[in-house]
Amino acid sequence: PNMPREIITIHVGQCGNQLGAKFWEQLCNEHGIAEDGTLQEFATQTDDRKDVFFYQADDLQYVPRALLLDLEPRVINRVSTQPYGRLFNRENMFIHKDGSGAGNVWPRGYNQAAEVQDQILEMIDREADGSDSLEGFMLIHSVAGGTGSGMGSHLLETLADR
Repeated sequence: PNMPREIITIHVGQCGNQLGAKFWEQLCNEHGIAEDGTLQEFATQTDDRKDVFFYQADDLQYVPRALLLDLEPRVINRVSTQPYGRLFNRENMFIHKDGSGAGNVWPRGYNQAAEVQDQILEMIDREADGSDSLEGFMLIHSVAGGTGSGMGSHLLETLADR
């Protein structure tokens, strides 16, 4: 069989993290992955390339290849307490230390992303290093507002330059 090509999803801001949470819930339902990351019985007989979007932890739990990024804590905290929120690697959740957000202001999101660029790139590199054959990234973010658009724009530029 062909080698899987992994995809890392990056959720940015309120919109990105809310849509991202629904994306993972749907993906888990389609692939037979329970809320605790274990494989449901009906899904054990399929060869559906779960490893494109998930990796398996030592305890055979499926973990999303995902980073959740925001400049304020509210949405990521809510996502992490939802039923599928336990799936996410806590080391792949980034909330800006001052937690004030971008307030729907694109330049604030962009500039705050520049300030924490090294931390975010370190997270991305760590996740990429865990891949055998990285296909690419899927960025989920808003194009209006502050964090999703500003931080998302900065992230797209930074990844393109690498």
